[in-house]
Amino acid sequence: MFEGLKEALQYVNGLKEESMQPIVTEIAGKTYCNKDLTRYGTEDLADAIHVNTLSAMVDYITGKREELREKMILHIISPKKVELYSGLLAERRRETLFVCDAIVNEFQFDKYYDQERFLIELQANFAENDDLKTIMQVAGNIQAGTTASYSDDGISQKTTIKTGVQRVDVQVPNPVSLIPYRTFAEVEQPSSLYVFRVKDDGNGTPMFKLVEADNGLWKHAAMLKIKDYFEHELADGYKKNLTIIA
Repeated sequence: MFEGLKEALQYVNGLKEESMQPIVTEIAGKTYCNKDLTRYGTEDLADAIHVNTLSAMVDYITGKREELREKMILHIISPKKVELYSGLLAERRRETLFVCDAIVNEFQFDKYYDQERFLIELQANFAENDDLKTIMQVAGNIQAGTTASYSDDGISQKTTIKTGVQRVDVQVPNPVSLIPYRTFAEVEQPSSLYVFRVKDDGNGTPMFKLVEADNGLWKHAAMLKIKDYFEHELADGYKKNLTIIA
């Protein structure tokens, strides 16, 4: 009973506050109001178009020039996100017209995979190069139960792989230079250094992981490649009123 009475009083009190005129106060040269007010008569802004390719962004800029503002900014926010928005409008607002988000099925670094999953992930998420072939050869031919028996100084490891009918001890390659797919398909994927680690799961089954070793420098390289892409694809006439930042 009392709980219902409390809610009723709160409701009545809320109606009273809504009916009251707003109080505007100036403190230290700043103007404050005791209510949240919605302003009418402001300029309508367009809803952003969302796509997944850089080429779609180029097609929009070149094909819908009449929809662009006098000054536009093409902002490369990250290796996987680009936005096109206006310069400052009235009341220092911006209008976002186009948003591009890359679709990438990223490899999970610093996570151990079993042998089969590791080889599948390498083939699906990395561009082919010599180091990729090397670690796939090691991972694909490793002998179960041989990794834990060797010394590991935190950097280099040894394991045993099959070569024909023989078993050969090999040094696990480190570091390795690989090219994962992690930005837009229209630009060249940047390479990075990785530490390749192998361990025994305790039951004799080998496990593998890759650890990033470039402190995220690839992100800067990828964003510069995206900027170069737009500089090349957009003619000078379109770039006149367009600022590209990365």
